[in-house]
Amino acid sequence: MLNNQTPTPHYAIQEAPPPADTSHIRRKFLNLSYAQLSPAQKLDIYLPDEGDGPYPVIVAIHGGAFMGCDKADLQVLPMLEGLMRGYAVVSINYRMSGEAEFPALVQDAKAAVRWVRANARQYKLDPQKIAAWGGSAGGYLSTILGTSAGIANLEDLSLGDPDQSCAVQAVVAWYGPTNFLKMDEHLEASGLLAPPGFRHNEANSPESLLLGQLITEIPDKVKTANPETYIRPGAPPFLLQHGTKDPVVPVQQSIEFAEKLKQVLGENRVTLELLDGAEHADVRFETSENVSRVLDFLDIHLKSA
Repeated sequence: MLNNQTPTPHYAIQEAPPPADTSHIRRKFLNLSYAQLSPAQKLDIYLPDEGDGPYPVIVAIHGGAFMGCDKADLQVLPMLEGLMRGYAVVSINYRMSGEAEFPALVQDAKAAVRWVRANARQYKLDPQKIAAWGGSAGGYLSTILGTSAGIANLEDLSLGDPDQSCAVQAVVAWYGPTNFLKMDEHLEASGLLAPPGFRHNEANSPESLLLGQLITEIPDKVKTANPETYIRPGAPPFLLQHGTKDPVVPVQQSIEFAEKLKQVLGENRVTLELLDGAEHADVRFETSENVSRVLDFLDIHLKSA
């Protein structure tokens, strides 16, 4: 088991992104606690400048190899573009692997969604229209939020608002991992396998640290952590975007996940878009054209209903 400790430098998060400049956003509520178990259980709410809502909600989930980064860093900027389209943005922190093992981070994300619903009226939010959007580890959390509503072992109701649903109505995942045990295999097939010491099937990998043990020794727990495990009818629509030259999270993770989603949800509920030549966290994901594409997807599923 891993002990709670101050994070030590790790190859996956050598440099944390700087804070996002949100000084221009007039209506915001920062560092609100959605649960009381950990200082990590906080969120920020950003509202459009105009109107009284209720606003559909983008839950922004930061990446950082399950071990670093923050709800207020630069990763939130694409999501904040939603303010101009009439979305509220709720950016969340969650317990990371240096503090707690899986499923703590999933339980936190679900608790944050429940909190949003419980406090929707106070903050002008629409509790019926919530999307999850994140990249990398945040993409992982977005996808497992989308597939696992109602799965008891992934939800800790003692964190708060047990009478509320943790379901989301749309998912946007950028370059998120799903099946941890296949990541090195996929990277090798693409000619992108990292050298020893930087691979996923090692004890110091972000995935092994998240699950508390070398992932190759705990296949059942890896399956429990895989969003694919919970795919069933009634899941929300998904937009998956991934770079074809991603050397960190292989593109096959999104390709295979999309196919499994389509088998259950149907072709019209799953959109897979591959960015040719793009790498992990590539700037091409954050262009105005691509962010508009994401917001168009959310408009279809959160505003036309």
